Amino acid sequence: MSRIPRIYHPERLEANIDLSLESGAAQHVARVLRLGAGAELILFDGHGGHYPAVIVAADKRIVQVQIGSHRESLTESPLEITLAQGISKGERMDLTIQKSVELGVTRIIPLETARSVVRLKGERMDKKQQHWQGIIQSACEQSGRDRLPQLLAAQSLANWLKAPVDGCALMLDPYAEHTISELPSSRAVTLLIGPEGGLSDSERQAAREAGYLGIRLGPRILRTETAALTTIAVLQSRWGDLG
Repeated sequence: MSRIPRIYHPERLEANIDLSLESGAAQHVARVLRLGAGAELILFDGHGGHYPAVIVAADKRIVQVQIGSHRESLTESPLEITLAQGISKGERMDLTIQKSVELGVTRIIPLETARSVVRLKGERMDKKQQHWQGIIQSACEQSGRDRLPQLLAAQSLANWLKAPVDGCALMLDPYAEHTISELPSSRAVTLLIGPEGGLSDSERQAAREAGYLGIRLGPRILRTETAALTTIAVLQSRWGDLG
């Protein structure tokens, strides 16, 4: 039995109505998936739960569907993870965002740090934010999540450290004394990860002063994308819903 395609719809959905998919989703359904009238879909709007739907009409530009009743899902982790990620280059950042969504993060904050190679301003930053939002949506479609993780606007690390932290605040530091296994369980975690080259000494000190506890994963130094995803997986295994 083939898997029913999951499609994100940017507007709030309602049960038992007919609607037209937005243009990007319609082209994907009609041109890429080559689905026509009678095919089944699952629609979700990112606010929790999903709706079964049936295509009633389709061409290359317009796909009309009939929506069924709302259904709850159990794909959200009981552990709220905020990933504060130093902006890394191109595919590394894309991979970090995509896989962190699959692993169940609640929100993502791209951070400009002293060692960030990528410097984005104005229109370039707006386009990058839209690009990252698209990655989040696609990762939710693929992984079965019905609630879209929140993507905050990119900001400087210094500015982010002024914000109050809900729950446990952790900073990955290969030279730290503590490990996750030593920590008491928490319902919420903010995880700070540096970009290529990691956080500078002054940034680590500023994070500690802001309440972040340095933790290490093991004896090896990991790339930024490996570090983020490995730490999230460990946190979900210990306090969340993996394993």
